[in-house]
Amino acid sequence: MTPTPLLRARLSADYTGRPGVLDNAELTIEAGEIVGMVGESGSGKSTLALSILRLLEFRGGSTRGRLEFRGADLLALSQRQMRSLRGREMGLVLQSPLSALNPALRIGRQITEAWRAHRTGEPDFLELLEMVNLPSDRTLLERYPSQLSVGQAQRVLIAMAILHRPALLIADEPTSALDAVTQSEVLKLFQKLNRELGMAVLYISHDLLSVASLCHRIAILRRGQVVETDSREAIFHHPHHPYTQALIGAIPKLPSAVPDSLLPA
Repeated sequence: MTPTPLLRARLSADYTGRPGVLDNAELTIEAGEIVGMVGESGSGKSTLALSILRLLEFRGGSTRGRLEFRGADLLALSQRQMRSLRGREMGLVLQSPLSALNPALRIGRQITEAWRAHRTGEPDFLELLEMVNLPSDRTLLERYPSQLSVGQAQRVLIAMAILHRPALLIADEPTSALDAVTQSEVLKLFQKLNRELGMAVLYISHDLLSVASLCHRIAILRRGQVVETDSREAIFHHPHHPYTQALIGAIPKLPSAVPDSLLPA
């Protein structure tokens, strides 16, 4: 008997004055799998993330279709029921950490509030900081977001998203504001969390190379539709859809004059 996927979706979404932002976009995520969602700006990537979390209606949008998580119909749940799932079963990491964090609250207070949304007491702060490769030092908890680097702030967001060990972590362009070195470190962190916690990840990006380094499968989104989904190897070596072929063809190539000794192993 085939196991039920962790997430199964076929979604359409509209905004007031903007119908068809998603048009029967299909996506399946298995437990413990990292799936990349790739598409150009305006293709509907963030709309899909918000639709899965049932947050689109707070942005003036509406979602319809099929949305199942662990076999439950999420579109049939009330917002109160969804609040019990968000954060506990499904986590979200946003693109701009300094905008997502509350500038008026210290980091420790924000982590505590995220914890108490679903549990009593306090989390193990030092273990949590160590898990996301931040110094296990309580002085960091006393800082405000403006006192952190962008990379540190993004790790704090990731820490808050995994606080309750959700089965699914949705990361929406989580490295776009980071420099190349910090981006690589954050990608390795997602791999670590996936490996050690068995956490499934939906990694949304316009950067095919970062998706290639992280994801098991890749879904290509174009104009609100998923036009192709396949393994990482198939997408990069045997793309079928013309749009996927165009994306792969647009990846910059290293000059032929670059010595082999300078290329990564």
